[in-house]
Amino acid sequence: MASRATNCLRIASRQVGLATKAPTRSIGSISRARQYPSSTAPRAATTTTTSKPTTSSSSTTTATRSTPPAATKPATTAASSTTNGTAASKVASSASPPARDPIPAVSGMPLPDAPSAAGQDQKPIDWSSSYHGLGTSTFGPEVATVLQAPLDADDIEVKPDGIIYLPEIKYRRVLNAAFGPGGWGLAPRGDLVVQDRLVSRDYALIVHGRFVGQARGEQQYFSEDGISTAAEGCKSNALMRTCKDLGIASELWDPRFIRKFMKAHAQQVWVEHVVTKKKKQIWLRKDDEVRYPFKKTT
Repeated sequence: MASRATNCLRIASRQVGLATKAPTRSIGSISRARQYPSSTAPRAATTTTTSKPTTSSSSTTTATRSTPPAATKPATTAASSTTNGTAASKVASSASPPARDPIPAVSGMPLPDAPSAAGQDQKPIDWSSSYHGLGTSTFGPEVATVLQAPLDADDIEVKPDGIIYLPEIKYRRVLNAAFGPGGWGLAPRGDLVVQDRLVSRDYALIVHGRFVGQARGEQQYFSEDGISTAAEGCKSNALMRTCKDLGIASELWDPRFIRKFMKAHAQQVWVEHVVTKKKKQIWLRKDDEVRYPFKKTT
């Protein structure tokens, strides 16, 4: 009986041991299944591996897609800068004043030999010896009309010796009317020659940058204090002589005109010098009176 009880206890203990071992194995298997799912781990790795190229391709695609804007931006910037530069140049060109044309002559056309505005680097002309522009072209018809206008009899003066002349200031008025103030000038062609009671000097008439004529003026003086005044009179005398080349007051050198004028507008009278009491005949205009130092006598 005792042995049977002992065997029953052994069998029961074995069953209990088996019962206790079975759950442990099942738990272990479950834990092993959870620990490493062989079917899912490689798939995840494969998915990860395949996702990396996909990611790289997507990044490449993204980079490719983002590249054109980056490439087109400079072009757009360059185009915009070109447009802005063109607009700025247009604004600058519209804002900057236009180049001024050379001032034309009074005749309406600039002379071909006149120095141009672009030739600023050219050497200045030495008018003391140059004949630049002599006879290169004619003046316009308007200028010719002013220069060759007939003289008014009221403008002509008569010297006591019977020589008729036009006052020097009226030559200047004709030149100013024809070429404008500042469009002409007298250039000395040498030094002032001072002789006994006489000074003389050569002058050239320059009109709009061209040589027109040359003459030697002269003037008497009576003391050394009057040399400077005589030099100015010498210049005026040269001006009257150079104006002959332009046809100004050309009638004064025409013998027929002189005779007609003297017959119509001049007369001879006897006068007496107030200081020396000498008598002589002088010429004067019919509408003029005898002036000091003479007085009319019979």
